[in-house]
Amino acid sequence: MKIAIASDHAGYFLKQDLIPYLKELGHDVKDLGTDSENSVDYPDFAKKLAEEIKTGTQDRGILICGTGIGMSIAANRYKGVRAALCLIPEMAELSRKHNDANVLVLAGRLMGVELARWVVKKFLDTDFEGGRHARRVLKIEEDPMKQGGKHR
Repeated sequence: MKIAIASDHAGYFLKQDLIPYLKELGHDVKDLGTDSENSVDYPDFAKKLAEEIKTGTQDRGILICGTGIGMSIAANRYKGVRAALCLIPEMAELSRKHNDANVLVLAGRLMGVELARWVVKKFLDTDFEGGRHARRVLKIEEDPMKQGGKHR
């Protein structure tokens, strides 16, 4: 599988640990940065990764920031990206089975390396169930204006 990975400064060390782990699992990994602990703006890295997912250049993505919240918000702004903040393996499994999540978001300041590896493995090993869930996922991609909503 082709996997893009990116982090801000708070997720840098966890990202650096996960890259060789992903390669060990047999995946092709594209590191989109950051390349140090120096302060950066997480939306810039979420955008880079979202573009890779939107264009189909990468199969899945992994984003890491301090809590995972900022990256989740930023990544989900992009059409075709379904980013899920997962703190335990069960969340990763259900995000794939029920939501067809294509981007895993991790919390670099709240998770240890072993837990993060378990979550990543579950996310990558789980398939989308489809069925009734497919209808729901399609609704995520619909234009809210067509449903009576408002654009921001």
